[in-house]
Amino acid sequence: MVDTRRRVKLYVLNDERQWDDRGTGHVSSAYVERLKGMSLLVRAESDGSLLLESKIQPDTAYQKQQETLIVWSEADNYDLALSFQEKAGCDEIWEKICQVQGKDPSVDITQDIIEESEEERFEEIPDAAPPIELPPCELSKLEEISELFSSVLLSPVRREKLAIAIENDNYIKNLLELFHMCEDLENLEGLRHIYEIFKSIFLLNKNALLELMFSDDIIMDVIGCLEYDPNQPQPIRHREYLNTKANFKEVIPITNIELLHKIHQTYRVQYIQDVVLPTPSVFEENMLSTLSSFIFFNKVEIVSMIQDDDKFLPELFALLTDEATDDGKRKELVFFLKEYCTFAQTFQNRDGFFKMLSNLGILPALEVILAMDDADVRQAAIDIFAHIVEYSPSMVREFILQEANTQDDEVILMNLVIEQMICDPDTELGGAVQLMGLIRILIDPENMLATVNKTEKTEFLSFFYKHCMHVLTAPLLANTTDDVPCKDDYQTSQLLSLILELLSFCVEHHTYHIKNYIINKDFLRRVLILMKSRHTFLVLSVVRFVRRIIGMKDEFYNRYIIKGQLFLPVVNAFQANGDRYNLLNSAILEMFEFIRMEDVKSLITHLIETHYGVFEKVDYVQTFKVLKLKYEQQQDRLNDKPILDNIHQAAILHNSRFRRDPRSLEEEEEIWFEQEDEPEDGEAIVPVADMLKNKMEADLDHISKIIDGKKGHNDLDNKDVYSNTTSSTRPSNPLVNSNRTSSPPATPIPTKVASPPSPGLTPNSITRKTGIVGLVDYPDEDSDEDENDDDNSPPSKRVRLTP
Repeated sequence: MVDTRRRVKLYVLNDERQWDDRGTGHVSSAYVERLKGMSLLVRAESDGSLLLESKIQPDTAYQKQQETLIVWSEADNYDLALSFQEKAGCDEIWEKICQVQGKDPSVDITQDIIEESEEERFEEIPDAAPPIELPPCELSKLEEISELFSSVLLSPVRREKLAIAIENDNYIKNLLELFHMCEDLENLEGLRHIYEIFKSIFLLNKNALLELMFSDDIIMDVIGCLEYDPNQPQPIRHREYLNTKANFKEVIPITNIELLHKIHQTYRVQYIQDVVLPTPSVFEENMLSTLSSFIFFNKVEIVSMIQDDDKFLPELFALLTDEATDDGKRKELVFFLKEYCTFAQTFQNRDGFFKMLSNLGILPALEVILAMDDADVRQAAIDIFAHIVEYSPSMVREFILQEANTQDDEVILMNLVIEQMICDPDTELGGAVQLMGLIRILIDPENMLATVNKTEKTEFLSFFYKHCMHVLTAPLLANTTDDVPCKDDYQTSQLLSLILELLSFCVEHHTYHIKNYIINKDFLRRVLILMKSRHTFLVLSVVRFVRRIIGMKDEFYNRYIIKGQLFLPVVNAFQANGDRYNLLNSAILEMFEFIRMEDVKSLITHLIETHYGVFEKVDYVQTFKVLKLKYEQQQDRLNDKPILDNIHQAAILHNSRFRRDPRSLEEEEEIWFEQEDEPEDGEAIVPVADMLKNKMEADLDHISKIIDGKKGHNDLDNKDVYSNTTSSTRPSNPLVNSNRTSSPPATPIPTKVASPPSPGLTPNSITRKTGIVGLVDYPDEDSDEDENDDDNSPPSKRVRLTP
């Protein structure tokens, strides 16, 4: 039986203040990871689709009306209502809501409802609402103060009133006096109440109170109040750490007192946010936004004040690049610069900031830092380099191109970065992964600029493949000198996998340069040696690389693969994998399926002719059977192509007779008679219809013999053939096999002996006339030639093969 207790109708209040029915479904309450909190979920009764997903907010006022209705507002003028079929289901959901908000389920409303106009009036006229009376600051009142502060957090108006009261009554300093008193008396209970009080003050989310607590004279006392967390068995000595272990170092003396104050304050406030205060719950995460804003604006001020100082940064970069600077000092300078760049990430005018760093020589300084032996310093330099590349890769590329004219390949910044990637000591190659991403940004044509005078893409890619590609591929080439990988440990395989990932990106985006490199260096053959690695992830990287090359559908690549038999390692790996259903099997099958889908004819032919013995037994997919079928169809088309070409050419000749211009007749006649092979006098031209009729089963020699046989038969019947010329003077038929003239026909054909030529006629004239008639049939064009014919002899007729 269907449970009807949770059956509800969902209503939404529209702009006309009318309730719209959004559907019927079943309601439940559950924790939603995306919303980070308990939520109400309504799924449609018809298809199970999600009608509502509403997080239960701690300060939202929910109302229960008429025992089966729950109403609340989620945003400005966005009201929702759930109408339950049964009272029991309404009570269950109401208990869940009250449990989240910490309310008694017996109430019909979870929060004090304040009209919007009333809230606005309170904001504009703070005195319109009654002020909150604060208890006196006494040890005996600490518990009462703590309960009061905690109770107002759910009401925005009461939070505002409490903040005003604390600020006006100088309450924070009075509370700190109680704190010192409790510490002197070792009153642990009182100290824990004070912790809850100051935690509530932070959650009031008021900037004025934060500025009071973060002033130089009381900030350490505030941190002391937060040492006595009731949830911790022992106090945490935050003040001791800040005063003794956290040392402030001035890498360059700071003369600006305000700047020095901001740096100290920001460090301590950041410590409070990150370490001292507990991780905010889902109900408190939005109540510390003012604290985050306070830190943000402090960092902006620090960056601005340092940038405005004309001496500080130039002196820093001078020390950074000075060879006389000791490594310890340089390390401190690098760490300061890293922290400074991190602060600048929040700076709005980052364009001007990075231009300033470029003018000061940040990139040459990074070259010096990357050459240091200290791994921590190099990692800090990589972090600084990442900030610059992610914001302005063009600036980095411009610097690299400029130094390429004056520096050796070994000390170019790009090669230093590649070497850092290759030499990452981390077994998981965390730094190498980061650097691979930065290199990818630098060689990505999508973010390269094209100006009127130069193209950044052309210049930089040409530079990269000439000066840097050999450095990037060196580990791979060094590891593939034999038929199997020289080193096959985990870290080396991880590095080679990263290099192949970067090269796959190049194949896709650097079509010209990477193609030349792969083909000229026979690079793919070396890559395929890694198919014999014992690490499957590296083998898969090789397959992805090959797949990316094939995906380009470039016949240069295809011919290179076919000529070098480069599918063999992939096929061997596929065969060795057997019928196992794993990533390697799927990746290789997908590659062959792509070849089939895209109908890459050259690769299909190569695969079937060379490797079909391996694929023939694979029956769990249809890929190879379809490849074989495509191959057979392709071969059939290739075998029929010469015949089809002859048909096509003959069809063109046949159709042209109906479009010939009479004025071009004489010129075409001359061209025809100047050819070495001319048709015989009165010889019939085999029409296209005969070729179609016989379906190309006989060759042209056989066709010509049939024609001669028919002519001989007509000679015996008509007794009037070739009366004006002899067989020795007739030109040969171009359609007849040349061997025919060297041997007599198999069956003699009786003919009438030709009479001498008539006066005034030459063999050429007769041939000329007859040749034209044999080529085309223009009944209106040969009247002049008819005057020269013998009136006593009947006109010769063409022997035609009827279709």
